Amino acid sequence: MDNPADSATSDLAPTLARLRAAWQQRKPDHAQRRGDLQRLRDALKGRLDEMADAIAADFGHRSKDESRIADGMTVLNDIDHLLKHLRGWMKPRRVGVGWRFLPARAQLRPVPLGVVGVIAPWNYPVNLALIPLATAIAAGNHVYLKPSEHTPRTSEFLRRLLAEVFPADRVAVALGGAEVGAAFAALPFDHLLFTGSTAVGRKVMAAAAPNLTPLTLELGGKSPAIIADDYPVELAAARIATGKWFNCGQTCIAPDYVLVPAARRDALVAALRAQVHARYGAALSNLGDYTRIVNDGQYARLQGYLDDARARGVEVVTLAGAADAAQRVLPPTLLLDPGDDARVMQDEIFGPLLPLKSYRTLDEAIAYVNAHDRPLALYPFSNHRQTVEKILHATLSGGVSVNDTLFHFAIGGLPFGGVGPSGMGAYHARAGFDAMSKQLPVLWQARWTGGDLLKPPYSKAKWLLDLIVR
Repeated sequence: MDNPADSATSDLAPTLARLRAAWQQRKPDHAQRRGDLQRLRDALKGRLDEMADAIAADFGHRSKDESRIADGMTVLNDIDHLLKHLRGWMKPRRVGVGWRFLPARAQLRPVPLGVVGVIAPWNYPVNLALIPLATAIAAGNHVYLKPSEHTPRTSEFLRRLLAEVFPADRVAVALGGAEVGAAFAALPFDHLLFTGSTAVGRKVMAAAAPNLTPLTLELGGKSPAIIADDYPVELAAARIATGKWFNCGQTCIAPDYVLVPAARRDALVAALRAQVHARYGAALSNLGDYTRIVNDGQYARLQGYLDDARARGVEVVTLAGAADAAQRVLPPTLLLDPGDDARVMQDEIFGPLLPLKSYRTLDEAIAYVNAHDRPLALYPFSNHRQTVEKILHATLSGGVSVNDTLFHFAIGGLPFGGVGPSGMGAYHARAGFDAMSKQLPVLWQARWTGGDLLKPPYSKAKWLLDLIVR
């Protein structure tokens, strides 16, 4: 049954037309962009508790501190970075023309595109809505946002927040389920950014194709951690535990599996168990800091991975507590050396399950990564620079944190994006500003130029032709 607050699909195109007409009438200058970003920052900063409450209600429970970090701090950090660099990024960049075309001069002008569409997912529903929205605003665009239907309270929070910050003809929000999402993706945006699964990303790309809408696709996949022989298992376990069980593993760049030397696998199991006990209690008693699975469908999917693994004889190790379907509590769980035929090794996990895969040589581990789709993130653990460089040289991923997990996403100056099935294009920082702008090439011709001589009969300018074609 539709929510009465859902947007009618018939309203989507007129809303886009209104946003575009307003943008065409008054394209945002530096003062407007800066003012918009500052008001957005102030409004979100003042509502972090309300935001965390909305997210917790959508998840059944989510740590307020995790929401403040992942959906609060990250957005504030990106807005701060945009504000710091906005004036410099807006300036035209001089481009050399080469001696053959002197005395002409050339430049690249970052010009706003128009209206940018943003389709945000449920796992970090504020972060992954407001960071691309803020970036599009910084680039001088208007924005039409489609938040996730799976976090309806947070989506309504975003609608109210943005209505207070922006005029209705500058930022609009569409609420609704799959039907609204499909119609939204088919609109003729000037740029469309989608964050979600690879499967849905394919549908978004197909919907955008008739309009040739430029796309940024932030997808997912299976992001591996590789622990080298030299790296302390206890420290690797601590950092992998943070990356894996933050938000209960419902993170697109969470470690999806760990490649560990065979002789060190059991030590890693013990170290991960110790980390879970220290964070959540041996009986999973600290449920206040442990986020729930977002809905019954996701819970059933993850439970299906465990059932499939057990049926295949895979050793399943629950690190603390027990599952509780009624509360959608799924404890931190390891799966030891599952085969590639196991469903948990075929799909992006997006939950608290962590396969450990043993390897004999580093080359074997690298070959395993390269035999699968290019991941959104890669996490090499080694104190030997040569080992890390070997891994980086031999693999390709969307982004890398060396000797840690997740944190490359939060660095304001680093672009974020996948490669191949894990995504297309990038945003954050200058990369996002450039992606949501047209880098307009402009040539300024001089009053007198040798180009005026390059016309038939070419025999009259043979000396010039001989000069430039040498």
